[in-house]
Amino acid sequence: MNTRNRFREYMPDQLLLLPPDMKDWLPEDHLTCFISDVVDTMGLSAIEDTYDGSQGGQPAYHPRMMVKLLLYAYCVGVPSSRKIERNTYESIPFRVLTADQHPDHDTVAEFRRRHLTALAGLFVEVLQLCREAGLVKLGHIALDGTKVRANASKHKAMSYGRMEKKAQELEAEVAELLARAQTVDEEEDARYGRGKRGDELPKELRFKQSRLAKIREAKRVLEEEARFKAEHEVKAVGQREAAPADRKTGSKDGAKPSAGRPKAKAQRNFTDPDSRIMRDGATKSFGQSYNCQVAVDSKCQVIVACGVTQQHNDKKQVQPMVERAKANLGGRKPKRMSADTGYFSGANVEYLQEEGVDPYIATGKMKHGENVRSPRGRIPKGLTVKERMTRKLRTVKGRCTYSKRKGIVEPVIGQIKSCRGYRQFLLRGLGETDAEWSLICLTHNLLKLFRYYWQPGLA
Repeated sequence: MNTRNRFREYMPDQLLLLPPDMKDWLPEDHLTCFISDVVDTMGLSAIEDTYDGSQGGQPAYHPRMMVKLLLYAYCVGVPSSRKIERNTYESIPFRVLTADQHPDHDTVAEFRRRHLTALAGLFVEVLQLCREAGLVKLGHIALDGTKVRANASKHKAMSYGRMEKKAQELEAEVAELLARAQTVDEEEDARYGRGKRGDELPKELRFKQSRLAKIREAKRVLEEEARFKAEHEVKAVGQREAAPADRKTGSKDGAKPSAGRPKAKAQRNFTDPDSRIMRDGATKSFGQSYNCQVAVDSKCQVIVACGVTQQHNDKKQVQPMVERAKANLGGRKPKRMSADTGYFSGANVEYLQEEGVDPYIATGKMKHGENVRSPRGRIPKGLTVKERMTRKLRTVKGRCTYSKRKGIVEPVIGQIKSCRGYRQFLLRGLGETDAEWSLICLTHNLLKLFRYYWQPGLA
Protein backbone atom coordinates (compact mmCIF):
# COMPACT_ATOMS: atom_id res chain seq x y z
CA MET A 1 0.00 0.00 0.00
CA ASN A 2 1.40 3.34 -1.03
CA THR A 3 1.21 5.67 2.00
CA ARG A 4 3.52 8.31 0.64
CA ASN A 5 0.84 10.20 -1.34
CA ARG A 6 -2.40 10.87 0.53
CA PHE A 7 -5.37 12.61 -1.08
CA ARG A 8 -8.99 13.17 -0.28
CA GLU A 9 -11.41 10.80 -1.91
CA TYR A 10 -12.51 11.90 -5.39
CA MET A 11 -15.49 10.02 -6.84
CA PRO A 12 -17.27 12.15 -9.47
CA ASP A 13 -19.76 9.33 -10.22
CA GLN A 14 -20.92 9.05 -6.59
CA LEU A 15 -24.71 9.52 -6.29
CA LEU A 16 -26.20 11.65 -3.52
CA LEU A 17 -28.26 9.61 -1.09
CA LEU A 18 -30.38 12.59 0.01
CA PRO A 19 -31.55 15.57 -2.10
CA PRO A 20 -29.32 18.59 -1.37
CA ASP A 21 -30.52 22.00 -0.21
CA MET A 22 -29.38 24.35 -2.96
CA LYS A 23 -28.94 27.20 -0.49
CA ASP A 24 -26.13 25.22 1.13
CA TRP A 25 -24.12 25.62 -2.07
CA LEU A 26 -23.47 29.29 -1.19
CA PRO A 27 -22.48 31.07 2.02
CA GLU A 28 -25.29 32.66 4.01
CA ASP A 29 -24.00 36.19 3.31
CA HIS A 30 -23.90 35.75 -0.47
CA LEU A 31 -25.40 38.43 -2.73
CA THR A 32 -28.03 36.00 -4.08
CA CYS A 33 -29.50 35.47 -0.61
CA PHE A 34 -29.64 39.21 -0.06
CA ILE A 35 -31.35 39.92 -3.39
CA SER A 36 -33.84 37.10 -2.83
CA ASP A 37 -34.78 38.54 0.58
CA VAL A 38 -35.08 42.10 -0.76
CA VAL A 39 -37.28 41.13 -3.73
CA ASP A 40 -39.55 39.13 -1.39
CA THR A 41 -40.30 42.41 0.44
CA MET A 42 -41.18 44.28 -2.76
CA GLY A 43 -44.66 44.79 -4.13
CA LEU A 44 -44.68 43.32 -7.63
CA SER A 45 -48.40 43.58 -8.33
CA ALA A 46 -47.71 45.81 -11.37
CA ILE A 47 -45.98 42.79 -12.93
CA GLU A 48 -47.97 39.89 -11.47
CA ASP A 49 -51.38 41.36 -12.36
CA THR A 50 -50.53 41.37 -16.08
CA TYR A 51 -50.69 37.56 -16.23
CA ASP A 52 -53.94 35.69 -16.86
CA GLY A 53 -53.88 31.92 -16.45
CA SER A 54 -57.59 31.44 -17.09
CA GLN A 55 -56.99 30.84 -20.80
CA GLY A 56 -54.91 27.73 -20.12
CA GLY A 57 -51.60 27.02 -21.78
CA GLN A 58 -48.15 26.55 -20.30
CA PRO A 59 -47.78 28.43 -16.99
CA ALA A 60 -45.31 31.33 -16.98
CA TYR A 61 -42.18 31.47 -14.85
CA HIS A 62 -42.86 33.12 -11.51
CA PRO A 63 -42.36 36.90 -11.78
CA ARG A 64 -40.45 37.06 -8.49
CA MET A 65 -37.95 34.52 -9.76
CA MET A 66 -37.52 36.47 -13.00
CA VAL A 67 -37.06 39.78 -11.13
CA LYS A 68 -34.46 38.21 -8.83
CA LEU A 69 -32.67 36.76 -11.85
CA LEU A 70 -32.55 40.08 -13.71
CA LEU A 71 -31.49 42.14 -10.67
CA TYR A 72 -28.68 39.74 -9.81
CA ALA A 73 -27.56 39.64 -13.45
CA TYR A 74 -27.38 43.45 -13.60
CA CYS A 75 -25.57 43.56 -10.25
CA VAL A 76 -22.77 41.33 -11.55
CA GLY A 77 -22.63 42.98 -14.97
CA VAL A 78 -24.34 40.24 -17.04
CA PRO A 79 -27.31 41.95 -18.74
CA SER A 80 -27.23 39.83 -21.93
CA SER A 81 -30.22 37.46 -22.06
CA ARG A 82 -28.12 34.75 -23.74
CA LYS A 83 -25.46 34.95 -21.04
CA ILE A 84 -28.17 34.87 -18.37
CA GLU A 85 -29.60 31.67 -19.89
CA ARG A 86 -26.16 30.07 -20.04
CA ASN A 87 -25.43 31.03 -16.43
CA THR A 88 -28.61 29.32 -15.20
CA TYR A 89 -26.83 26.08 -16.21
CA GLU A 90 -23.21 26.91 -15.46
CA SER A 91 -23.22 29.33 -12.49
CA ILE A 92 -24.22 28.21 -9.00
CA PRO A 93 -25.61 31.65 -7.88
CA PHE A 94 -27.87 31.78 -10.94
CA ARG A 95 -29.05 28.18 -10.41
CA VAL A 96 -29.80 28.89 -6.75
CA LEU A 97 -31.83 32.02 -7.59
CA THR A 98 -33.88 30.21 -10.24
CA ALA A 99 -34.32 27.06 -8.09
CA ASP A 100 -32.67 25.11 -10.94
CA GLN A 101 -35.10 26.44 -13.56
CA HIS A 102 -33.73 27.54 -16.91
CA PRO A 103 -35.72 30.24 -18.75
CA ASP A 104 -34.34 30.61 -22.27
CA HIS A 105 -32.94 33.88 -23.56
CA ASP A 106 -36.12 34.73 -25.49
CA THR A 107 -38.15 34.43 -22.27
CA VAL A 108 -35.68 36.61 -20.35
CA ALA A 109 -35.59 39.26 -23.09
CA GLU A 110 -39.38 39.30 -23.45
CA PHE A 111 -39.91 39.58 -19.67
CA ARG A 112 -37.51 42.55 -19.52
CA ARG A 113 -39.11 44.23 -22.55
CA ARG A 114 -42.66 43.67 -21.33
CA HIS A 115 -42.06 44.86 -17.75
CA LEU A 116 -39.25 47.37 -18.32
CA THR A 117 -41.23 50.31 -16.92
CA ALA A 118 -42.24 48.38 -13.81
CA LEU A 119 -38.66 47.18 -13.28
CA ALA A 120 -37.36 50.75 -13.56
CA GLY A 121 -40.03 51.82 -11.06
CA LEU A 122 -38.39 49.60 -8.43
CA PHE A 123 -35.66 52.28 -8.24
CA VAL A 124 -37.81 54.26 -5.80
CA GLU A 125 -38.43 51.20 -3.59
CA VAL A 126 -34.70 50.44 -3.37
CA LEU A 127 -33.94 54.11 -2.67
CA GLN A 128 -36.50 54.01 0.16
CA LEU A 129 -34.71 50.99 1.61
CA CYS A 130 -31.45 52.94 1.46
CA ARG A 131 -33.07 55.78 3.38
CA GLU A 132 -34.39 53.37 6.02
CA ALA A 133 -30.89 51.93 6.37
CA GLY A 134 -29.46 55.42 6.97
CA LEU A 135 -27.45 55.54 3.74
CA VAL A 136 -29.08 58.77 2.49
CA LYS A 137 -28.77 62.05 4.42
CA LEU A 138 -29.32 64.71 1.69
CA GLY A 139 -26.70 66.99 3.16
CA HIS A 140 -24.75 67.24 -0.09
CA ILE A 141 -25.76 65.97 -3.55
CA ALA A 142 -23.28 65.88 -6.43
CA LEU A 143 -24.48 65.87 -10.04
CA ASP A 144 -22.60 64.55 -13.05
CA GLY A 145 -23.15 63.04 -16.49
CA THR A 146 -21.43 60.41 -18.59
CA LYS A 147 -21.73 59.29 -22.20
CA VAL A 148 -22.92 55.70 -22.68
CA ARG A 149 -22.80 54.22 -26.17
CA ALA A 150 -26.10 53.48 -27.86
CA ASN A 151 -26.90 50.12 -29.40
CA ALA A 152 -26.10 51.57 -32.81
CA SER A 153 -23.08 52.28 -34.99
CA LYS A 154 -22.13 55.81 -36.01
CA HIS A 155 -21.54 54.39 -39.50
CA LYS A 156 -25.32 53.79 -39.75
CA ALA A 157 -25.96 57.54 -39.50
CA MET A 158 -26.34 59.99 -42.39
CA SER A 159 -26.30 63.78 -42.55
CA TYR A 160 -29.23 65.75 -43.95
CA GLY A 161 -27.13 67.06 -46.82
CA ARG A 162 -26.09 63.55 -47.81
CA MET A 163 -29.69 62.36 -47.43
CA GLU A 164 -30.83 64.89 -50.04
CA LYS A 165 -28.11 63.83 -52.45
CA LYS A 166 -28.61 60.10 -51.81
CA ALA A 167 -32.41 60.38 -52.11
CA GLN A 168 -32.06 61.97 -55.55
CA GLU A 169 -29.65 59.22 -56.63
CA LEU A 170 -31.92 56.46 -55.35
CA GLU A 171 -35.03 58.01 -56.94
CA ALA A 172 -33.23 58.05 -60.30
CA GLU A 173 -32.02 54.46 -59.86
CA VAL A 174 -35.48 53.24 -58.79
CA ALA A 175 -37.09 54.95 -61.79
CA GLU A 176 -34.51 53.38 -64.11
CA LEU A 177 -35.03 49.91 -62.59
CA LEU A 178 -38.82 50.24 -62.85
CA ALA A 179 -38.55 51.32 -66.49
CA ARG A 180 -36.20 48.41 -67.19
CA ALA A 181 -38.54 45.97 -65.47
CA GLN A 182 -41.48 47.32 -67.48
CA THR A 183 -39.54 46.85 -70.73
CA VAL A 184 -38.62 43.26 -69.78
CA ASP A 185 -42.24 42.50 -68.86
CA GLU A 186 -43.49 43.78 -72.20
CA GLU A 187 -40.88 41.73 -74.08
CA GLU A 188 -41.73 38.57 -72.11
CA ASP A 189 -45.47 39.13 -72.59
CA ALA A 190 -44.91 39.43 -76.34
CA ARG A 191 -42.71 36.32 -76.36
CA TYR A 192 -44.48 34.01 -73.87
CA GLY A 193 -47.90 35.56 -73.39
CA ARG A 194 -49.49 37.00 -70.25
CA GLY A 195 -49.35 33.87 -68.12
CA LYS A 196 -46.27 34.94 -66.10
CA ARG A 197 -46.77 36.68 -62.76
CA GLY A 198 -45.47 40.21 -62.75
CA ASP A 199 -45.78 41.18 -59.06
CA GLU A 200 -42.34 39.99 -57.98
CA LEU A 201 -39.92 42.86 -57.55
CA PRO A 202 -36.25 42.32 -58.36
CA LYS A 203 -34.04 42.00 -55.26
CA GLU A 204 -32.02 45.07 -56.25
CA LEU A 205 -35.18 47.14 -56.61
CA ARG A 206 -36.60 45.99 -53.24
CA PHE A 207 -33.40 47.02 -51.47
CA LYS A 208 -33.24 50.45 -53.10
CA GLN A 209 -36.93 51.15 -52.44
CA SER A 210 -36.65 50.22 -48.74
CA ARG A 211 -33.49 52.32 -48.37
CA LEU A 212 -35.17 55.26 -50.09
CA ALA A 213 -38.15 54.95 -47.72
CA LYS A 214 -35.81 55.03 -44.68
CA ILE A 215 -34.00 58.11 -45.98
CA ARG A 216 -37.29 59.91 -46.71
CA GLU A 217 -38.54 59.16 -43.18
CA ALA A 218 -35.28 60.37 -41.63
CA LYS A 219 -35.45 63.58 -43.70
CA ARG A 220 -39.05 64.15 -42.61
CA VAL A 221 -38.15 63.82 -38.91
CA LEU A 222 -35.14 66.16 -39.22
CA GLU A 223 -37.30 68.75 -41.01
CA GLU A 224 -39.99 68.54 -38.31
CA GLU A 225 -37.35 68.98 -35.59
CA ALA A 226 -35.90 72.00 -37.43
CA ARG A 227 -39.36 73.61 -37.79
CA PHE A 228 -40.14 73.05 -34.11
CA LYS A 229 -36.77 74.52 -33.11
CA ALA A 230 -37.31 77.55 -35.36
CA GLU A 231 -40.76 78.22 -33.87
CA HIS A 232 -39.36 77.90 -30.35
CA GLU A 233 -36.47 80.27 -31.14
CA VAL A 234 -38.81 82.87 -32.67
CA LYS A 235 -40.95 82.76 -29.52
CA ALA A 236 -37.86 83.03 -27.28
CA VAL A 237 -36.47 85.98 -29.24
CA GLY A 238 -39.83 87.76 -28.96
CA GLN A 239 -39.85 87.27 -25.20
CA ARG A 240 -36.28 88.60 -24.88
CA GLU A 241 -37.13 91.67 -26.94
CA ALA A 242 -40.20 92.34 -24.81
CA ALA A 243 -38.32 91.92 -21.52
CA PRO A 244 -35.70 94.48 -20.32
CA ALA A 245 -32.06 93.41 -20.20
CA ASP A 246 -30.89 92.10 -16.83
CA ARG A 247 -27.18 92.28 -16.19
CA LYS A 248 -27.44 90.27 -12.96
CA THR A 249 -28.34 87.04 -14.73
CA GLY A 250 -25.34 87.34 -17.01
CA SER A 251 -27.54 86.22 -19.96
CA LYS A 252 -26.57 86.87 -23.58
CA ASP A 253 -29.09 88.20 -26.06
CA GLY A 254 -28.93 88.51 -29.81
CA ALA A 255 -29.55 84.87 -30.78
CA LYS A 256 -31.11 84.71 -34.22
CA PRO A 257 -33.77 82.14 -35.04
CA SER A 258 -32.93 79.45 -37.59
CA ALA A 259 -34.63 79.29 -40.98
CA GLY A 260 -36.68 76.20 -40.10
CA ARG A 261 -34.58 73.96 -42.35
CA PRO A 262 -32.17 71.29 -41.03
CA LYS A 263 -28.48 72.06 -41.27
CA ALA A 264 -26.59 70.09 -43.87
CA LYS A 265 -24.55 68.38 -41.11
CA ALA A 266 -27.59 67.45 -38.99
CA GLN A 267 -27.47 63.65 -38.61
CA ARG A 268 -29.92 60.86 -37.90
CA ASN A 269 -29.09 57.24 -37.16
CA PHE A 270 -31.07 54.52 -38.92
CA THR A 271 -30.53 51.87 -36.18
CA ASP A 272 -31.40 53.99 -33.13
CA PRO A 273 -32.82 57.33 -34.33
CA ASP A 274 -33.04 58.68 -30.77
CA SER A 275 -29.27 58.42 -30.19
CA ARG A 276 -26.89 61.25 -31.06
CA ILE A 277 -23.24 61.62 -32.07
CA MET A 278 -21.49 62.63 -28.83
CA ARG A 279 -17.92 63.07 -27.69
CA ASP A 280 -16.78 60.90 -24.79
CA GLY A 281 -14.80 63.09 -22.41
CA ALA A 282 -12.70 60.13 -21.20
CA THR A 283 -11.70 58.61 -24.54
CA LYS A 284 -12.01 61.85 -26.59
CA SER A 285 -13.76 59.77 -29.29
CA PHE A 286 -17.09 60.33 -31.04
CA GLY A 287 -19.88 57.77 -31.27
CA GLN A 288 -23.63 57.17 -31.16
CA SER A 289 -24.41 57.74 -27.49
CA TYR A 290 -26.76 59.01 -24.83
CA ASN A 291 -25.96 61.48 -22.04
CA CYS A 292 -26.66 59.67 -18.76
CA GLN A 293 -27.14 61.67 -15.56
CA VAL A 294 -26.75 60.69 -11.89
CA ALA A 295 -27.37 62.66 -8.69
CA VAL A 296 -25.45 61.05 -5.82
CA ASP A 297 -25.79 61.53 -2.06
CA SER A 298 -22.53 62.17 -0.22
CA LYS A 299 -23.23 59.86 2.74
CA CYS A 300 -22.65 56.48 1.04
CA GLN A 301 -22.67 57.31 -2.68
CA VAL A 302 -26.31 56.26 -3.16
CA ILE A 303 -27.92 57.46 -6.39
CA VAL A 304 -31.02 59.51 -5.57
CA ALA A 305 -31.96 60.41 -9.16
CA CYS A 306 -30.95 59.31 -12.64
CA GLY A 307 -31.96 60.00 -16.21
CA VAL A 308 -30.99 59.83 -19.88
CA THR A 309 -31.03 62.73 -22.34
CA GLN A 310 -30.20 63.30 -26.02
CA GLN A 311 -28.57 66.66 -25.29
CA HIS A 312 -24.80 66.79 -25.70
CA ASN A 313 -24.06 69.12 -22.77
CA ASP A 314 -25.33 69.18 -19.20
CA LYS A 315 -26.47 72.80 -18.94
CA LYS A 316 -30.21 71.99 -19.00
CA GLN A 317 -30.09 68.97 -16.68
CA VAL A 318 -30.06 70.64 -13.24
CA GLN A 319 -33.80 71.28 -12.95
CA PRO A 320 -34.92 67.87 -14.35
CA MET A 321 -32.59 65.99 -12.00
CA VAL A 322 -33.65 68.00 -8.94
CA GLU A 323 -37.30 67.40 -9.80
CA ARG A 324 -36.65 63.66 -10.18
CA ALA A 325 -34.85 63.61 -6.84
CA LYS A 326 -37.79 65.37 -5.18
CA ALA A 327 -40.24 62.88 -6.70
CA ASN A 328 -38.11 59.90 -5.60
CA LEU A 329 -37.65 61.25 -2.07
CA GLY A 330 -41.22 62.31 -1.36
CA GLY A 331 -40.57 66.02 -1.81
CA ARG A 332 -37.38 66.19 0.26
CA LYS A 333 -34.53 68.30 -1.14
CA PRO A 334 -30.78 68.35 -0.48
CA LYS A 335 -29.18 71.16 1.48
CA ARG A 336 -26.31 71.61 -0.99
CA MET A 337 -25.66 70.60 -4.59
CA SER A 338 -22.34 70.65 -6.45
CA ALA A 339 -21.70 70.25 -10.17
CA ASP A 340 -18.91 70.92 -12.63
CA THR A 341 -18.68 73.80 -15.07
CA GLY A 342 -20.83 72.03 -17.68
CA TYR A 343 -23.91 72.69 -15.51
CA PHE A 344 -23.38 76.39 -14.90
CA SER A 345 -25.90 78.98 -16.03
CA GLY A 346 -27.53 81.91 -14.30
CA ALA A 347 -30.93 80.21 -14.62
CA ASN A 348 -29.66 77.03 -12.89
CA VAL A 349 -28.19 78.98 -9.95
CA GLU A 350 -31.38 80.99 -9.48
CA TYR A 351 -33.53 77.85 -9.72
CA LEU A 352 -31.54 76.07 -6.98
CA GLN A 353 -31.69 79.13 -4.74
CA GLU A 354 -35.46 79.35 -5.21
CA GLU A 355 -35.71 75.66 -4.23
CA GLY A 356 -33.73 76.31 -1.05
CA VAL A 357 -30.68 74.37 -2.27
CA ASP A 358 -27.25 75.94 -1.76
CA PRO A 359 -25.50 75.69 -5.18
CA TYR A 360 -21.79 75.11 -5.77
CA ILE A 361 -21.36 75.05 -9.55
CA ALA A 362 -17.98 75.72 -11.17
CA THR A 363 -17.93 78.66 -13.56
CA GLY A 364 -14.77 77.60 -15.40
CA LYS A 365 -11.96 75.08 -15.36
CA MET A 366 -9.06 75.59 -12.96
CA LYS A 367 -5.51 74.47 -13.59
CA HIS A 368 -4.26 71.63 -11.42
CA GLY A 369 -2.44 72.97 -8.39
CA GLU A 370 -3.52 76.55 -9.04
CA ASN A 371 -3.20 78.70 -5.92
CA VAL A 372 -6.46 80.59 -5.34
CA ARG A 373 -6.65 83.48 -2.90
CA SER A 374 -9.74 83.66 -0.72
CA PRO A 375 -11.75 86.87 -1.23
CA ARG A 376 -12.09 89.13 1.80
CA GLY A 377 -14.61 91.72 2.87
CA ARG A 378 -18.19 92.27 1.82
CA ILE A 379 -19.53 91.08 -1.50
CA PRO A 380 -19.34 93.99 -3.99
CA LYS A 381 -22.63 95.25 -5.37
CA GLY A 382 -23.63 94.81 -8.98
CA LEU A 383 -21.97 91.42 -9.55
CA THR A 384 -23.52 89.04 -12.07
CA VAL A 385 -24.61 85.54 -11.04
CA LYS A 386 -21.46 84.12 -12.58
CA GLU A 387 -19.20 86.58 -10.75
CA ARG A 388 -20.93 85.89 -7.43
CA MET A 389 -20.56 82.12 -7.92
CA THR A 390 -16.89 82.48 -8.87
CA ARG A 391 -16.29 84.50 -5.71
CA LYS A 392 -18.23 81.97 -3.61
CA LEU A 393 -16.12 79.04 -4.85
CA ARG A 394 -12.92 80.91 -3.98
CA THR A 395 -13.86 81.15 -0.30
CA VAL A 396 -12.56 78.56 2.16
CA LYS A 397 -16.03 77.05 2.58
CA GLY A 398 -16.66 77.09 -1.17
CA ARG A 399 -13.38 75.34 -1.99
CA CYS A 400 -13.94 72.76 0.74
CA THR A 401 -17.51 72.02 -0.36
CA TYR A 402 -16.81 71.87 -4.09
CA SER A 403 -13.70 69.71 -3.61
CA LYS A 404 -15.95 66.91 -2.33
CA ARG A 405 -17.87 66.71 -5.63
CA LYS A 406 -15.29 64.58 -7.43
CA GLY A 407 -15.10 62.05 -4.58
CA ILE A 408 -18.90 61.75 -4.36
CA VAL A 409 -20.13 61.24 -7.92
CA GLU A 410 -17.17 60.23 -10.09
CA PRO A 411 -16.48 56.92 -8.25
CA VAL A 412 -20.11 55.95 -8.87
CA ILE A 413 -19.71 56.40 -12.62
CA GLY A 414 -16.45 54.47 -12.46
CA GLN A 415 -18.09 51.58 -10.60
CA ILE A 416 -20.89 51.40 -13.17
CA LYS A 417 -18.76 51.68 -16.30
CA SER A 418 -15.42 50.13 -15.33
CA CYS A 419 -16.22 47.64 -12.56
CA ARG A 420 -19.56 46.37 -13.89
CA GLY A 421 -18.83 47.06 -17.55
CA TYR A 422 -21.87 49.15 -18.52
CA ARG A 423 -20.43 51.13 -21.44
CA GLN A 424 -23.18 50.38 -23.97
CA PHE A 425 -26.96 50.01 -23.78
CA LEU A 426 -28.68 46.81 -24.84
CA LEU A 427 -31.98 48.51 -25.69
CA ARG A 428 -32.78 51.18 -28.27
CA GLY A 429 -34.84 54.35 -28.03
CA LEU A 430 -34.82 57.18 -25.49
CA GLY A 431 -37.60 55.72 -23.31
CA GLU A 432 -36.09 52.22 -23.24
CA THR A 433 -32.55 53.42 -22.49
CA ASP A 434 -33.85 55.69 -19.72
CA ALA A 435 -35.56 52.69 -18.10
CA GLU A 436 -32.45 50.53 -18.58
CA TRP A 437 -30.28 53.24 -16.98
CA SER A 438 -32.71 53.28 -14.01
CA LEU A 439 -32.28 49.50 -13.73
CA ILE A 440 -28.48 49.88 -13.75
CA CYS A 441 -28.62 52.62 -11.07
CA LEU A 442 -31.13 50.58 -9.04
CA THR A 443 -28.68 47.67 -8.85
CA HIS A 444 -25.89 50.07 -7.88
CA ASN A 445 -27.97 51.06 -4.85
CA LEU A 446 -28.72 47.39 -4.13
CA LEU A 447 -24.99 46.69 -3.99
CA LYS A 448 -24.54 49.61 -1.59
CA LEU A 449 -27.20 48.11 0.69
CA PHE A 450 -25.57 44.70 0.49
CA ARG A 451 -22.09 45.99 1.30
CA TYR A 452 -23.39 47.83 4.36
CA TYR A 453 -24.84 44.53 5.65
CA TRP A 454 -28.41 45.79 5.78
CA GLN A 455 -31.07 43.08 6.10
CA PRO A 456 -34.77 43.43 5.23
CA GLY A 457 -36.90 44.01 8.31
CA LEU A 458 -33.97 45.13 10.50
CA ALA A 459 -33.78 48.82 9.52
